[in-house]
Amino acid sequence: MKSKLLLGLLLIICSCVQKTYNRVVVVTLNVSKVKNVQWVGIRGNGKPLNWDQDYPMQEVVKDSLYKAVITTKTGFLFAEGKCTVNGNFELQNKPNRRIEFDNTKDTTYVNLVFDKE
Repeated sequence: MKSKLLLGLLLIICSCVQKTYNRVVVVTLNVSKVKNVQWVGIRGNGKPLNWDQDYPMQEVVKDSLYKAVITTKTGFLFAEGKCTVNGNFELQNKPNRRIEFDNTKDTTYVNLVFDKE
């Protein structure tokens, strides 16, 4: 009896596990309207992002265009985040950006302008 109960419980627990997917997101950020750019990053939910520390973006065009390639494994269909310049968040007192993963391709491309919805 105990073994049947344990087996049933194990099956229930295993069936509740959400399937995860490898996701690649390429974020391009235009900062051409921002003065004195020293560093650019992105923060958000879901590893490797977090809300306490910038995930660094690499300069593509000096003082105007930055890019980050973010690879994660998640069961979610979207991620939330905000970009930072010199440690300062964009979109103050506004909702986070919602990045919907492209389920038809291996990579999701997102083109953003700093502090514009």
